[in-house]
Amino acid sequence: MQNQQVLEVIGNLKGRRNYEEKKSQKLGFDSLYDYIEDKLKKASEAKKEKKMKTNSSLLKKNLSKTTPLKKQSSCSCC
Repeated sequence: MQNQQVLEVIGNLKGRRNYEEKKSQKLGFDSLYDYIEDKLKKASEAKKEKKMKTNSSLLKKNLSKTTPLKKQSSCSCC
């Protein structure tokens, strides 16, 4: 089973192919295909994590805006 996206990336490497092959061997991958596949998987996971962080930060921001805190004064006259 071959992933079209991986084959497309490998086809577009052109002059960087030798560099990527050496890097994949250095990192312990059996082939350039395995290395590119892993690289794409990590990129998609990072994208998902970034989206999750963005959503959670927006929720925190919205929650803090909706519940304003009243300032308590030290004296009873104010």
